Amino acid sequence: MRHSKTMILTVAAVLLVALLIGGCSSGAGAVGILDVNKVMSDSPKVKTLQDQLNGKAKELSDQLDKDKASLSAEEFQKKQETAYNDFLKIKQDLESQVDASIKQSVEAVAKEKKLGVVLYKTSVAQGGTDITDDVIKRMQ
Repeated sequence: MRHSKTMILTVAAVLLVALLIGGCSSGAGAVGILDVNKVMSDSPKVKTLQDQLNGKAKELSDQLDKDKASLSAEEFQKKQETAYNDFLKIKQDLESQVDASIKQSVEAVAKEKKLGVVLYKTSVAQGGTDITDDVIKRMQ
């Protein structure tokens, strides 16, 4: 649920910035289209951050397994909760980095291509200029 709220806020911010960059009176009426799913699956930067998250999850899990034998059930449960909260904080931080990188890249590509608006591909039935590959390249 949090991730979808973040994505909605990101979309709103991207649209607002695109309008401000393009300028409503500048005649920039071109629409950019972004396939976020492709960005999430193909971007080397996203893959690197995902690998970091997976590494941290494994590290926390391995430590819990190691400590399990020496802790009481109550202590182990507390340690699990702490590890889970640590993981969530790291996950949120990495998601924020991804969102910021996408936003920054979309803004730059929109400015370069003089796009007035950038929409997510899932919201567009037809038309627009697909900027997905340009955004992925810029995110590196």
